[in-house]
Amino acid sequence: MRFSRLTPWAAGLAAAALVAVPAAASAGQQDTAASRTSGAATAAAGSYDSYSYSYSYDSYYAPAEGKTGAALKAALHDIVKNQSKVNYDGVWNALKATDQDPANPNNVILLYSGRSQSKSTNGGGANDWNREHVWAKSHGDFGTATGPGTDLHHLRPEDVTVNNTRGNKDFDEGGSPVGEAPGSLTDADSFEPRDAVKGDVARMLLYMAVRYDGGDGFANLEMNDQVNNGSAPLFGRISLLKQWNRIDPPDAFEQRRNQVIFDVYQHNRNPFIDHPEWVDSIW
Repeated sequence: MRFSRLTPWAAGLAAAALVAVPAAASAGQQDTAASRTSGAATAAAGSYDSYSYSYSYDSYYAPAEGKTGAALKAALHDIVKNQSKVNYDGVWNALKATDQDPANPNNVILLYSGRSQSKSTNGGGANDWNREHVWAKSHGDFGTATGPGTDLHHLRPEDVTVNNTRGNKDFDEGGSPVGEAPGSLTDADSFEPRDAVKGDVARMLLYMAVRYDGGDGFANLEMNDQVNNGSAPLFGRISLLKQWNRIDPPDAFEQRRNQVIFDVYQHNRNPFIDHPEWVDSIW
């Protein structure tokens, strides 16, 4: 099991020397890990302009090697649960780095809208962007507590109005077009994201189902194949999310995001971005 990658952001930088991450990059961060497995990186709060990495993840995923099904899920949980944590205020600056527009370092890309918007327009106004919990925080009632409520692997910038429209709905197909989110649809009990991020949504939810198993004081988050899950610690629909994972494989933006979270903030990875084939091995 060997995984190595050089991102488009790293073009021409493969031979760069390691650069220490400034302390400002960790604003709002808690429980800093004593050691890191890191590629070449440079960062500051709200900015992560370029880095290179090309190395094997054999050691990171070694405990999962050769496993399938429940054994693979358990092994991945044991791997990704080792993380640093970001508090909810710190999420603002973190998203400015993780979701930075590769074409404009002053902007972030909004998840469902696909819009490039100024980093400085975060807030609560109608045209601001705020912090979208892809695994809706009411599904398991974890709110914004440090842990699932602040885990960057499922928090994304989104237009305030679109975020409210999505609410805590499960993911499914169909409905009416969502204003300010071209290609997204919604109805009374579900939300369908635009095609370009369908796989991203699936992999974020599946990460959450692996990372949070009830053993650290939070609910045991699990997948099912229905909508209207309400406040239960469940999310659907798994059959559709598996399809989305296949038809929309990880792209450079998603890979870069995973790396920034690993290098700078939480020091854990979303394994389904590195190994999307593991989705079908588990579910």
